[in-house]
Amino acid sequence: MKYPLFEDVVLTKDISTKGLHKGDVATVIDYHPVTDGEDGYSLEIFNALGETIAIITVAESAIAPLTANEIFSVRPLTLQGAMT
Repeated sequence: MKYPLFEDVVLTKDISTKGLHKGDVATVIDYHPVTDGEDGYSLEIFNALGETIAIITVAESAIAPLTANEIFSVRPLTLQGAMT
């Protein structure tokens, strides 16, 4: 599935180096097609106040579309077990 730019998606796996967890919401900011292999996406992740906290690049299998039966929640951002 190709995701449009600026669409919100959900992470399907943890990105521990950035303190991100499966289920965190991100915004698609770029698409990286690959000829032989899995396409990728650059994502921007925001905190609850709308400030950018990370920009990451992941394989398409690391994201999924949001669905109507999901709700947002808030959690503290931790990086390698320490509050940031």
